[in-house]
Amino acid sequence: MNNFIDFKNQLINELPADESDSKMPRQVENACFSLVNPTKTADPQVICISNAVAKQFNFNDSELASDDFKKLFSGNLLLENMKPYAMCYGGHQFGHWAGQLGDGRAINLGEVLDNNGCIQTLQLKGAGLTPYSRTADGLAVLRSSVREFLCSEAMYYLGISTTRALSLSLTGDQVMRDMFYDGNAAFEKGAVVCRVSQSFIRFGNFQIHASRNETKILKQLMDFTISQYFPHLGSPNIKVYEQWFEEVCQSTAELMVDWMRVGFVHGVMNTDNMSILSQTIDYGPYGWLENYDPEWTPNTTDAEGRRYSYGNQPQIAQWNLFQLANALLPVIGRAEVLEKSLASFSEQYEGLSHAMYCRKLGLVLNNSKIEKELINEIFLILQQSELDMTLFFRCLSKLSMNATYSEQQLINHFKSAFYNLEKLKTTHSKNVVSLIKWLRKYLLQIAQQKLSDEERKKIMNQTNPKYILRNYLVQVAIDKADLGDYSEIEKLLNIMKKPYDEQEQYESYAARRPDWAKNKAGCSMLSCSS
Repeated sequence: MNNFIDFKNQLINELPADESDSKMPRQVENACFSLVNPTKTADPQVICISNAVAKQFNFNDSELASDDFKKLFSGNLLLENMKPYAMCYGGHQFGHWAGQLGDGRAINLGEVLDNNGCIQTLQLKGAGLTPYSRTADGLAVLRSSVREFLCSEAMYYLGISTTRALSLSLTGDQVMRDMFYDGNAAFEKGAVVCRVSQSFIRFGNFQIHASRNETKILKQLMDFTISQYFPHLGSPNIKVYEQWFEEVCQSTAELMVDWMRVGFVHGVMNTDNMSILSQTIDYGPYGWLENYDPEWTPNTTDAEGRRYSYGNQPQIAQWNLFQLANALLPVIGRAEVLEKSLASFSEQYEGLSHAMYCRKLGLVLNNSKIEKELINEIFLILQQSELDMTLFFRCLSKLSMNATYSEQQLINHFKSAFYNLEKLKTTHSKNVVSLIKWLRKYLLQIAQQKLSDEERKKIMNQTNPKYILRNYLVQVAIDKADLGDYSEIEKLLNIMKKPYDEQEQYESYAARRPDWAKNKAGCSMLSCSS
């Protein structure tokens, strides 16, 4: 192990460090990071590995099974060329400036070249106390670590920009957590996830230095970020800074479109959880839409205000970009281009979003009135009728434009997607009528397109996944893992590698949420607790 992991330490070699080596939680000023070693754990055990990520670094089977691998990726081994660090950042949390936040339970081991010659940062989440831990312990527990591990990989295979996960390990330690902040704290199994990304730099990394008038350091961080991750823009200068911000706005819009496409709800879109590379980062109280509801949030902390609900995500992204622009302004010195990029975000998102919804519906993009009506109407119907969004669109792809359907046949065709079909028939028949009317209109439209049923189905099924990481599926895996059975984690990892394929042997994993999971802890709402 020691012979082939070559940590580059680029970030810590080029940016200013905390002068203190104390782990004591405190305000860290005039620094981008603090050098800090992971806390050693009692009895580490690797319980799951993403083989695809392992291959990215050319780890072979014997290395993955080695004692060194287990120790390194649980925080119990330091190599000679490693200089682990935690980053300093701030952020707006639920719309309010929170001041210094930072890597409170994440420690970067360093940067490594992957087999494509690309720099990747390896980070341990749940690795122990850092100067940014505030009142917490810097640790993570099994349930949140399973969720992070699985969703990181699931999002990647859905084709969505994301951090990755290499390994999931138990620490052998017990960690006290109050899952719902209701005074019922209990000990849980400690765990560590090794996360992988080109960079874990967030909007908040820039915000903290701007808030402290540390303009020189802010410029250093901006220059480093552009040189390392946006080299195509050229050497940093005022114009390049503006082009960089415009590119971040564009890629953030693309990320939001992808989240909306698959029904993903991040749950805690604070500015410190927004990646400068527009990756999905920090899988805390996330969730997936089941019955379509734009006001749904998986985060108990957000249950009243619903700031980070599914339907709000695009506008929150724009709000967060506005805060990033404010942070960059002291270095750029002029606002006109930044304002233009912010103003164009909505237009970019709307254009990308409309094209995406056309693909979801299998419509040929032409910006026609009927096309826009079909898109707008169906989501209102989905909400009123308690239809599962994922299942609905997969069923929709199977309709034939040349077939003649009775009303009952159309209802039966979508039976698997209804959460309460019998109630709908008896008390909300108006919604059934609306759905039938929409389907007739849709069938008429696709019959006029120059696409065969198979061509349309292919487009739709490449856009609409059959398998998503439904909350209840992960909770089942967590419950089994808590009893020492990790097979369900492995099974979900394998299923989610092919989310757009039929995978007939796993048909039950595509089913709508069962009734028992509607209000079960971990299946519907979660807290920010680790």
